[in-house]
Amino acid sequence: MKFEAATIKDIAIALGLSTSTVSRALRDSHEISIATKQLVLEYATRINYHPNPIALSLKEKRSRSIGVIVAEIANSFFSQAINGIESVAKDKGYNVMISQTHESFDKEVMTLQYLASRSIDGLLISVSSGTENLDHLKALHERGFPIVFFDRIVEEIQTHKVMVDNFRGAYDATLHLINKGYKHIAVIAGPENLSISRERIAGYREALAQTRVKPGKALIKYSRYAGLQLQEVEQAVSQLLKLRPRPDAIFTASDKLTTNCMRVLKSKGIRIPQDIALVGFSNSDLIELLHPPLTVVRQPAFEMGQIATSLLLQLIESKKPVKEFERKILNTNLIVQASS
Repeated sequence: MKFEAATIKDIAIALGLSTSTVSRALRDSHEISIATKQLVLEYATRINYHPNPIALSLKEKRSRSIGVIVAEIANSFFSQAINGIESVAKDKGYNVMISQTHESFDKEVMTLQYLASRSIDGLLISVSSGTENLDHLKALHERGFPIVFFDRIVEEIQTHKVMVDNFRGAYDATLHLINKGYKHIAVIAGPENLSISRERIAGYREALAQTRVKPGKALIKYSRYAGLQLQEVEQAVSQLLKLRPRPDAIFTASDKLTTNCMRVLKSKGIRIPQDIALVGFSNSDLIELLHPPLTVVRQPAFEMGQIATSLLLQLIESKKPVKEFERKILNTNLIVQASS
């Protein structure tokens, strides 16, 4: 038997009222008596009536839905950011449609086209590692479509942006290794086209510069897929292990890079931290259960999701075109444990 949702017409027939009376009663119109409102609301509750979202969106010219595009939902950072996004969206009466790119530019373009076709009111996006051409985003933005970037931002589009202090997070992690006596510190970061990769490499370089150490190019490795593909991390680690002198510490600049680097080092029989220390960005809740527990740079992902959503809803609900945009930079937190 096919399910059919209850309608205003069903309520009107059951109660012997006109559909316009039922509609006004459900909207709490002053034109309808309290007794009639109570009668309609009680019956609507009993038959599990809910307003038709498509009809509402046509009336309000708004779907009350926002789109979210991230690299990977299974990534601890993004899952926590999504929780923050949904917490604000739910309170404001918005639904959230979530898609993941798996670090593919083509998937990002297709996903954006799909979400736009579903008449979302706005978009929160952390671009994929393969995103260099921004035409798909610029086309929507130039038509006045509300977009807010978080985590992986792009400078070329003028809108709200929410991120962490990537430079400081990397600086603190590298300085921690220096203060622990490590001399040959390597770094594995995401692709150079991402602003977060460039900022984290800059923080790493600055910390070394404080001790008048200039890192050789061989100590800096980039990962096209930001650690999502294990073989790419294996290749970077293998290249580092061939260096002489061999690195005595590795700083990894993203969640996936950190966990996969640890996996590769262990598979090669490298002891952490006795042979090579490891410090990296990670929002995993399991770092204390690993052996050894990881020293990590933790990001306020939940808060980032909340702030980005609040800024997006401001754009969506603004009565006038918004011309002044905010750039929110949140602090990271270095959690020191046994891996360093």
